[in-house]
Amino acid sequence: MKISIRGKIFLAFAIFIGLSALVWARSYYSQYVLNQKIQIIERKYDLFNSILEARRYEKNYFLSFDRKNIEEALDYVHQAEEILRDILAKYSKYTLAKNLDERVAELVAYKESLKSLMKLDEGYLVVPQNAIDSIRNQGRILTDELEKIVKKESKFTQDLIGKSRMIHLIALIPVFILSVVVALFLIFNVNRPLKIIGEAITKISIGDFKSIPEIKSGDEFESLVDSLNNMISELNNRSKQLVQAQKLASLGRLTSGVAHELNNPLNNISTSIQILVEEWDDADMGYKKKLLAGAEKEVERSKEIVKSLLEFARERSLTLKEINFRALVNTAVEHVKSEIPKNINLIVEVPEDIKATIGVRIKNVLINLIINAAHAMKDGGDITVKAYKQNEKNGFCFQVIDTGMGIPKDIISKIFDPFFTTKEVGAGSGLGLSIVYGIMEQHGGNISVSSEIGKGTTFTCFLPFDQQE
Repeated sequence: MKISIRGKIFLAFAIFIGLSALVWARSYYSQYVLNQKIQIIERKYDLFNSILEARRYEKNYFLSFDRKNIEEALDYVHQAEEILRDILAKYSKYTLAKNLDERVAELVAYKESLKSLMKLDEGYLVVPQNAIDSIRNQGRILTDELEKIVKKESKFTQDLIGKSRMIHLIALIPVFILSVVVALFLIFNVNRPLKIIGEAITKISIGDFKSIPEIKSGDEFESLVDSLNNMISELNNRSKQLVQAQKLASLGRLTSGVAHELNNPLNNISTSIQILVEEWDDADMGYKKKLLAGAEKEVERSKEIVKSLLEFARERSLTLKEINFRALVNTAVEHVKSEIPKNINLIVEVPEDIKATIGVRIKNVLINLIINAAHAMKDGGDITVKAYKQNEKNGFCFQVIDTGMGIPKDIISKIFDPFFTTKEVGAGSGLGLSIVYGIMEQHGGNISVSSEIGKGTTFTCFLPFDQQE
């Protein structure tokens, strides 16, 4: 029969509470009995001391024959009798000596003998020896018996204290064992499955859809793992379908983009050739040269499109070396300076101490972003290249900031898509930012954009200081 995890925990704690209750009850009973024994010993010591005092006054009488000693002895005997009867009334169940009634009879007989001694003292000048011997004998027997009772009770109490300590120790052993068992149960039946499930969920969150190892616990965790594995299997299937759909969609966009970009120059070339064929006999050579020059220009445009497409699709390995980033920025600025209009100021705010192991293609990223910024600033303005360290991420950021027209919100999410461009036909392939995005990902970095209409655009790139090839 399978027991739920809730049932297992409830059962474990019920056993723990039951065992603890038994230990507590046994401990409470031992302490109660021990307390009774201690009170009995105290009362018996009072009894024994009272008898000893009575015997002392008895001996003093036989030395001085002073009647006051007999009266004192009788007072102590009376106290002893009260103590003994109190012990019988309250503690007879817990006292070891079961013949205390005999001690009461002896004590009463001793008291009567002392009273008789006082009467003899009134009628005789000298107390008879047989009366003296009888009283002494009674007192000695009573004292010896009470001393034995007190010693026996004391020894038993000491043994009881030792046994009680041992019982407490023995009683704690099963509690300790049960505690260890419960701890092991929680570790292996609760903590371990939760850890496995937690690690699996973390992997799922980063896209690792591997099945969770089976847990044979016979409780909710086993059902949960089965459900999670079913979910992971379904996610795998859905992921494959999604990847396939994305591939088809990307292929469709790519095909559409290539067709669109190549269609215009091919149409222009075709139109020029048709005119030449139709007007071949025309004597106007200048017009013919103009048509051929236009066709050649469209061929060059087609070659640039194909070149950009090859650049976009090419898988390049990273060639890494340690580079001073300020020097790399200066090189990129020199490369594009001739393409920047005079009404645009190019500002570089890059510290000298940023060094990183990166690929030389990062220069292409800078060039592309600066040229794009310049194209967005027809009325002039400032282009600023900034950089700063992010030591907590073990890397640095660089930004290309322009004061141009900005990017509308409805198209800013599309700017990294292949063949997407806002430029006029023939002014660009729409692959530049897609290539930039790929280069940043290849370097283990990322790129983001923020823009405000009429105020400008900021491209922010992050790169780690060190990376593997």
